[in-house]
Amino acid sequence: MSEFDARAGSWDQDPAKVARALTVGRAIAEAVSLAGLRVLEYGCGTGLLGFVLRPQVAWVTLADTSEGMLAVLRAKIVAAGAPNMTPVCLDLLSQSVPEARYDLVCSLMTLHHVLDTRGILDRFREVLAPGGWVALADLDAEDGSFHAPEAEVHRGFDRGAFEAQLTQAGFLDIRIQTVCEVEKDNRHYPVFLALARRD
Repeated sequence: MSEFDARAGSWDQDPAKVARALTVGRAIAEAVSLAGLRVLEYGCGTGLLGFVLRPQVAWVTLADTSEGMLAVLRAKIVAAGAPNMTPVCLDLLSQSVPEARYDLVCSLMTLHHVLDTRGILDRFREVLAPGGWVALADLDAEDGSFHAPEAEVHRGFDRGAFEAQLTQAGFLDIRIQTVCEVEKDNRHYPVFLALARRD
């Protein structure tokens, strides 16, 4: 059982996680016209961000590799009576890219867990329809104190370097802004939202 499988049952009980998803979802809605869009939330966990976006879009596909998180998500979808939400177990770096194409790919605090940043940005561009958007919220560069020392993660992202990787992956109209922060162990970690469009 992975760390995320073990934490899935209590994930939504953290009000800070719920508030963060609401803040990021609202910021995405302010930046991108969501009506009628087909959305992929990647690294969705229990779907907190997807549920914020759901009322405004046509469809949300929610992808994660944690079966524990997906089990909680499936139960939430049934409880909410949300027919326009589809959970899938998907790792874009190790599995074939789905045939479906999306108008928006979003993620919240996922990318620092994906070691191959450029690779995942390439996959995001591949699954986007022409003119589609990415909306990626994650940690600013930090000193390594956010996770345990042994964790195999990025220590956040330098915004300039992240913008360069988006450009190299073929994205246009890149905008990066502070959207919220995470308070952990009496420290505050800024979270950015990177918005970019494929050609």
